[in-house]
Amino acid sequence: MNRRIFTQMISLAAGSTVVLQADAQERSDEENPPTDGPKSDEAGGPRHAALDAPREPVKVEDFKALAKAKLPTATFDYITTGSADEITLRQNVKAFRRIKILPPLLTGVSEADLSTIVLNQPVALPVLLAPVAAQRMYHPRGALAAARAAGAARTIFAVSSSAGHSVEQIAGASEGPKWFQLYVPKDRAVARRLVERVERAGYQAIVVTVDLGEWKDADRRNRFALPKEMLVRHLRDVGFDQVTEEMSYQDVLDFNERAWDLSLSWEFFDWLRSITTLPLLIKGVLRGEDARKAVSIGLEGVIVSNHGGRKLDGMPASITMLPGVVEAVDGRAEVYLDGGVRRGTDVLKALALGAKAVLIGRPYAWALAADGEDGVRKVIELLREELLNAMIATGCAKIREIRPSLVMNDTSRGQE
Repeated sequence: MNRRIFTQMISLAAGSTVVLQADAQERSDEENPPTDGPKSDEAGGPRHAALDAPREPVKVEDFKALAKAKLPTATFDYITTGSADEITLRQNVKAFRRIKILPPLLTGVSEADLSTIVLNQPVALPVLLAPVAAQRMYHPRGALAAARAAGAARTIFAVSSSAGHSVEQIAGASEGPKWFQLYVPKDRAVARRLVERVERAGYQAIVVTVDLGEWKDADRRNRFALPKEMLVRHLRDVGFDQVTEEMSYQDVLDFNERAWDLSLSWEFFDWLRSITTLPLLIKGVLRGEDARKAVSIGLEGVIVSNHGGRKLDGMPASITMLPGVVEAVDGRAEVYLDGGVRRGTDVLKALALGAKAVLIGRPYAWALAADGEDGVRKVIELLREELLNAMIATGCAKIREIRPSLVMNDTSRGQE
C-alpha cells in the first residue's frame, strides 16, 4: 500500500468533506448537536437510496441499511467494505453461523445476569465498543456520542487514536470506563506525553493495534482525500505542536508520512511498560505463538482480531482462531474477540469458546451514522436483549455459566 495513503488512514482512517461539516456544526452548536447525519449535498457525494431502510431497527443489519440510506456512498463504503475480494470480511460473519448451539433442557432458568468484569472493571454486559477511526465522518458528534452511549450502557468504550476528537474531549463526554487505542508516533517524546495525557484523563487501559494497514478496493475507487484542516487538528491533538494551519497541505502530508512508527517490534511493549502502569492489551492476534509471547512479556489482554477483514484478504475468521489463542494463553491473560459479531448468539458463542467479552466495530459505526448517540444505545440494547434471550434458552443465569459444551464448534468447514 502507498505509504502516504496508509499514514493518512492512521490519522483518520479516511477522508470526507463531512468532517468539515462536523467542524462547522461543532463550533455553532457545541452543546446541542443535531441528531441527523450528513446530507448528500453537504457531504461531498451522493447517498444510497433509502428504499430498503427499515423504519425501526430490530437487528444489527437494520442499522447497516439505515446508515447506507443516510451517508455518502464513499463514507458508507469506508465503514462497510473489506480488503480486496472481502473473503475475510464475509468469513468473520459466516464462521459464527457454522457454530451450532446445543441448549440443555429443563434448566429452570427464567432470567439472567449479563454483568461481568473485564480487567477489574465491572460492566453491564460482555459487549464492548471497539476502536473505530474517523467517527465524525459518520455523525457530527462522533466519538463523543459513542462515549455517552457506552457510558449509559455501562460498558467500555475503546477509543481510537484517530477518532476525530482529543483524548480529553472524549474522556469528558461521559463518566463511563474507557480504554485508549494507541497508534505510535515515531517521536517517543510525543508518544510519552500522549500516554501521560491518557492516564491523567482517566483511561483504564491501553490497546496497541499491531495489525496495521488497510487495502480496500472501494477506498481507492472512491479516492478518499483527507482534508487539510482535519489532518492538522488530529496531528495537533496527538501532540505534534509544530504542525500549524499556516503549513501548506503538502507540508502537512509530508509531516504525517514521517510521523508514525509503522514497524513496531515486541520491544516496544518494554518501552511502553516503562512509562505507564496501565494494563496493556495487544489487538490483532491470530496465532497461538503470538499469544504466548504476549503473555510471556506480561500483557494483560489479548484481542483476537483480523482488523475486521480490512487489512489482508485471506486471513482466517477471528472466531475460528479464538480457541487456539485461548488455549495458548491458558488463563494468564484475558482474551477478547473482535470481528463478525452481529447477533447476541454470536456473543454467546464467543464466550463459550473462551472469550472474556467481544468488541463490536461496524455495528455501532452504522448505528452512529443512522441515529447518533441514540443509535449506538439502540444497537447495544439489541445485542443485550438477544444475549439475554440466548442465555435463558441455554440455561445460563450468569455469564460464568456459559461453557464450551453449549456449542458445537464446526468452524473448520465451509471456508472459501
